[in-house]
Amino acid sequence: MVSGASEPESVARAVERLRLAEASLARRRQSDCGPSETARAAMRVVYDSADAGKRVTPTDIAATLGISTPTATTMLKRLHDGGLVAFQRNPDDGRSKYVVPTDRNADVEGVDPLTLRVRDIARGLDEDTAAKLATLLDAIADAVDEECR
Repeated sequence: MVSGASEPESVARAVERLRLAEASLARRRQSDCGPSETARAAMRVVYDSADAGKRVTPTDIAATLGISTPTATTMLKRLHDGGLVAFQRNPDDGRSKYVVPTDRNADVEGVDPLTLRVRDIARGLDEDTAAKLATLLDAIADAVDEECR
């Protein structure tokens, strides 16, 4: 904890450090090989939707990310070709397809090495702390997502 700061202030400062570190990482990844930051965001949409029991289409992903459907389709094809997502035919609409995750544990380090490190860190939390932290981070993610919309 920062000297003189209350616990909530320390949490807010830690979240700000996290946001700055994420922004810096995103800039570094722009020049790196592998999936772009937008492609990684698309993968998160696919995985989060699957975890919530929802089916997601390329159009849904485009809307969520604020990109055009053709851009999303091209990006998803590259992810599919790399074995990172799969497509399933929509039984209700032959022109539509769902985007589903492949085995997310198959090569998580190859897709995003940071994911593996974060999972390892999270395993060290007790259940009560993990639940409180997940609630806090979800609320912060919602606030970030609503900014400038």
